[in-house]
Amino acid sequence: MDVILRNARRIGAEHELTDIGVADGRIAAIAPGLAAECETIDVGGRLVSPGFVETHIHLDKSCILNRCKAERGDLKEAIAEAAKAKTAFTPEDVYGRAMRTLEKAILHGTTHMRTHLEVDPGVGLRGLEGVLPLVKQYAWAIDLQICVFPQEGLLNNPGTEELMIEALDRGCRAVGGAPYTDSDPPGQIDRIFELAREYDIDVDLHLDFGPNAEGMTLDHVCKRAREFRYGGRVAVGHVTRATSLSMPAFEAMAKRLADAGVALTVLPSTDLYLMGRDHRHDHNVTRGVVPAHKLPASRRKLLAVEQQYPQSVHAVRRLLADADGQSLRQCLPGRNGRRHARVLRYGHAAAGRNDAACRLRAYGRQIRRSCGA
Repeated sequence: MDVILRNARRIGAEHELTDIGVADGRIAAIAPGLAAECETIDVGGRLVSPGFVETHIHLDKSCILNRCKAERGDLKEAIAEAAKAKTAFTPEDVYGRAMRTLEKAILHGTTHMRTHLEVDPGVGLRGLEGVLPLVKQYAWAIDLQICVFPQEGLLNNPGTEELMIEALDRGCRAVGGAPYTDSDPPGQIDRIFELAREYDIDVDLHLDFGPNAEGMTLDHVCKRAREFRYGGRVAVGHVTRATSLSMPAFEAMAKRLADAGVALTVLPSTDLYLMGRDHRHDHNVTRGVVPAHKLPASRRKLLAVEQQYPQSVHAVRRLLADADGQSLRQCLPGRNGRRHARVLRYGHAAAGRNDAACRLRAYGRQIRRSCGA
């Protein structure tokens, strides 16, 4: 073994202290009194849990709140302001902002992340050029996956598909969409599924982002997931239109999601911030957060393949929500039940002391001091 964590508490066995042995970056043994000639870390009875999984965030657009205005605070304004801000993006600018956000996520225990990343004729591939180097640079601490998508439309925005294909050729491991911004929402969904099949990658869509249930495309996504045999490889985020469904209709929607193997990501910080802005009275204001927690236990089980309604941060100090990374993150197990171990002791990277590792180590000392440790 390479390292042993002494005196740890585990979820489900909080009243017992045990040791956790790590070999080749994975948990090799869990038992009291493990013996081996290796480094040991006494965690002093602290809880050891799986790393956080951030399923929906936008590193390319993080930390741009000071570049945008928020006079109405609604979705239309947010998209328009972000589109303006993107025109000034450079790879270096994106890299710097994304790096700061990524390091905060790592320090708060995130070990897996999917970042959505926009391409279109306005921003080109500058966002990708800024974020892509971080995948390898921080591989010692986090598994970072890029999901390329067309925020401002695909079929109605000539040149966007070519940029998406180039991004996929350069290593993006998921493809997404925002059908509600397209002139042909079902057509965009169809094309996204075609690209996913061609590259053998997962689908993760911004979907049905609006104040009511009119014009929902969720059924079309479920239909395509079944036709393409993509169950378990499709996720949808936001789906705020579903909040206006009656409970029986909502439960029926949940069954369709589960039957098709489509995951649902709930985004409280963004959806609470943006939804309900059209109300002009002082009661019954829309919350805009999908009430996945209200589903019957049997339906939650249908949805919960790797916890298929995670809550994600989504926006870190950008117009869609003024979050600072402290929002809810859902803790998920490793894919296929594998148990991964990332050992970071106040930012020390076991894989090497590169610039990022040294910087995180310094941040970790600051956290220790602020916590009185």
